[in-house]
Amino acid sequence: MSNTIQQIQEEIIDEFSMFDDWMQRYEHMIELGKSLPLIDEKYKIQENLIKGCQSKVWVHAEMEDDKVVFTADSDAIITKGIIAILIRVFSNQHPRDIIEADTGFVDEIGLKEHLSPTRANGLVSMIKQLKMYAVAYQTQLN
Repeated sequence: MSNTIQQIQEEIIDEFSMFDDWMQRYEHMIELGKSLPLIDEKYKIQENLIKGCQSKVWVHAEMEDDKVVFTADSDAIITKGIIAILIRVFSNQHPRDIIEADTGFVDEIGLKEHLSPTRANGLVSMIKQLKMYAVAYQTQLN
């Protein structure tokens, strides 16, 4: 049984609370980016780019056993870390759970306030896009 979105968010909050300053948190994000389930090259297409991101972020979603599985990549290391965190939260979850998920953990780890305004907007776009994929899959399940 995989962890719920809530449990994963709490793990991430705990992880980030171990660091004293934002430099360490950025380093952690870059590390997380390295463990990102990488998108297949053939999905690095215009349609999979997240709009509203300054750097390039590609996201691909597929359905496996009623769960949405995300893969992604970015050409910027911090952005790659951000999408890695979001994918860790949302991947392998049921579409409905993704749609209904609260993303308050983003504020709790202080992510938004420590990102440039364009990156913060990008973060919001990423969350929106992941939820949109979930909505599309949920519709197919009904």
